[in-house]
Amino acid sequence: MSKKIRVVVVDDSALVRSLLSEIINRQRDMECVGTANDPLIAREMIRELNPDVITLDVEMPRMDGIDFLGRLMRLRPTPVVMISTLTEKGAEVTLRALELGAVDFVAKPRVGLANGINELANQIVDKIRVASVAHVHRGRQDLHVAGAANAPSGGGGTATPARPTPTLLGRLSTEKIIFIGASTGGTEAIKEILVRMPADSPAIVITQHMPPGFTTSFAARLNGLCQITVKEASNGERILPGHAYIAPGGRQFRIDRSGANYVAVVEDTEPVNRHKPSVEVLFKSAASVVGRNAFGIMLTGMGNDGAKAMREMKDAGSYNYVQDEASCIVFGMPREAIAHGAADEVLPLDKIAGALLARLGGTTDRLHHRI
Repeated sequence: MSKKIRVVVVDDSALVRSLLSEIINRQRDMECVGTANDPLIAREMIRELNPDVITLDVEMPRMDGIDFLGRLMRLRPTPVVMISTLTEKGAEVTLRALELGAVDFVAKPRVGLANGINELANQIVDKIRVASVAHVHRGRQDLHVAGAANAPSGGGGTATPARPTPTLLGRLSTEKIIFIGASTGGTEAIKEILVRMPADSPAIVITQHMPPGFTTSFAARLNGLCQITVKEASNGERILPGHAYIAPGGRQFRIDRSGANYVAVVEDTEPVNRHKPSVEVLFKSAASVVGRNAFGIMLTGMGNDGAKAMREMKDAGSYNYVQDEASCIVFGMPREAIAHGAADEVLPLDKIAGALLARLGGTTDRLHHRI
């Protein structure tokens, strides 16, 4: 029998600790090896037990989860799944946790806690499994601390270090659209792309797997850090250059044509590939509506959502970039896109925006790995 995933649960609620322990111990491939009601106790437990994954509450006594996470990722990087509250403040803190290196999060309900957590059981254990094989990068938070002083005004939280951003000087047709799909690890990967895009960038449309209540904060946070305008997509709005549109959590998002314009379609339809929003839905619209004027980017994430549709994009004439394994938190979605023959280039995360801008600007003197 293969080795079980060893989990430590850190939460100040005895009820939550009990529920999570029970859910974890019901699984044949994992076990809860310890629980702690605050980070100081957890610190000693983690040192002694060396768990594979930690579930961590955001709000706890003596030291909050964010302070603890920052220290943990600096001194003993370990896969962490955050247990967040489904509130605006909870969303802000969760995004900060993802910046610091948490692999993923689960949003617990504000009322009906016991029933709510049990309903989330499958999601919780799936995310623990993903976290157990995730690539946790030491010192990710140091980049954000170093760049904080250079953050554009009006931002929410810390930033990636400021970089000179080129301008495309109006050389682009408004027909061009950049399509981005991501899941686990995607919030930071998307930020890495968007902060490098100039104010006159083509329109960018994004599906990041994220539940309702979190995409609003995610868009606002990015909007404060980027030269382009970043917002949640609204049904029927025109897709404009210099803007990035993020699929709202719990809704499907695709592009359609209205006369000479591209418009956003945001719908409460069925999940696709178990996801809502789904990358497949957005990328299929790229293939059918935008064709050779589309650019595709597949970033870190578990599963295969969007891989087939990204191949459809390529067949329709798009040019596609896929994040490489070494820079992914989870190499699931990029691996599947490559396997489907959807990639034109496979690049480290920090090279994708530059390669895209070079291609948009007509530059040919760049090093890349061409599929």
